Amino acid sequence: MTTTERTENTEGGESTARPEGRTRRALLVAQFGNSVGDGAFYVTSALYFSRIVGLSAAQIGAGLALAWGIGSLAGVPLGHLADRRGARGSAVLLALATSVAVASFLLIRDFVPFLLAATLYATAQSGLAAARQALLAGLVGPAARVGMLARLQATLNAGLAVGAALGGLAIADGTRTAYLAVFALDALGFLFCALVLRSLPAVPASPAGAAGEPRLVVLRDRPYALLALLNAVLLLRMPLLSLALPLWIVERTTAPGWTVSALFVLNTGAVMLFQVRAARSVTGLPEATRAVGRSSAVMLGSCAVFAVTAAGFGAWPTVAVLVLGAVLQVVAEMRHSAGSWQIGFALAPADRIGQYQGFYGTGVPVARTLGPLLVTTLLIGWGVAGWLLLGAIFLVAGLATGPAVRWAERSRSAAH
Repeated sequence: MTTTERTENTEGGESTARPEGRTRRALLVAQFGNSVGDGAFYVTSALYFSRIVGLSAAQIGAGLALAWGIGSLAGVPLGHLADRRGARGSAVLLALATSVAVASFLLIRDFVPFLLAATLYATAQSGLAAARQALLAGLVGPAARVGMLARLQATLNAGLAVGAALGGLAIADGTRTAYLAVFALDALGFLFCALVLRSLPAVPASPAGAAGEPRLVVLRDRPYALLALLNAVLLLRMPLLSLALPLWIVERTTAPGWTVSALFVLNTGAVMLFQVRAARSVTGLPEATRAVGRSSAVMLGSCAVFAVTAAGFGAWPTVAVLVLGAVLQVVAEMRHSAGSWQIGFALAPADRIGQYQGFYGTGVPVARTLGPLLVTTLLIGWGVAGWLLLGAIFLVAGLATGPAVRWAERSRSAAH
């Protein structure tokens, strides 16, 4: 990759050149713009749906689970659309669709409209993630992708932190107007994201496959499917910080309630400051495989440390142990992320990045849908044994990633 990235604009018919630095800054600006709104949305949405709309907790949980289940299925065909119709145009349309979905939450008054709006939101988000990955692959060379993804992740966390603070102000105000302002902010954030993405160079659309070749080839790629499954298992760490750990702290430890917020700030700040550094050593598949395997061992250690906090220490010793567990967790998170990004991109055919990333990315909605039930059952229901079992599950998935990567490499060598 030279100092200028040049692409053929098949979506608009012209050739464009854009300095590499400007392209990367635009990607970061788009990420920050919509993540601020998302941060505010995440901390206020459940309260808005329950307090303002009047939905029950069961309705909210079931609706979001169903919506994200459908959204996860939509990621592959929408990623395929990005490959065949152009990643930039697809990303812009899906960002606009996400904006419309968020804005529609302002109008809901009962469960069925909520379910429809949530399904549109989850579907558009899943498709947008795949299209943005395809766009990134077209604008950033393979050697620089993991580093760029690390910067995007750090920017995402910064935006979420700012948004969470704004959402906190809305919660403190507690009025319908304050909640609606949050939703409007998120909708405008995705509209801004669409405008920024529209300013990027277009990425050439991939040609259609040969006659008789299945459109969604990724669904028949067994090694890649296994890797996507293992990645989904490792992403079960996502509901730990947001759901299981807060419940564990309140119900099973002597730590004060503010520890929940402190650990969230620690995690967010660490990713903002160190994700780019953590990704620098991941330059190929061997390094990525080692990063994922070692991250799973660290995650096992984190789970074991969290389990110890049930021993009934005093408040401050318990806080200290929780902080140690949280540090291990965020180290594992950053190393897993870096390795996972490299694996997901390196083993995807260059002309099918969208559909492959759409499939690989289903781990996120799966973790959001099934993760809360699984981790709360294990940890709150089983206690210390549940923490150790969850850590063992992480370790097995991480260690199995190496053989799965080698299987995928052999299958690609045989195909060529």
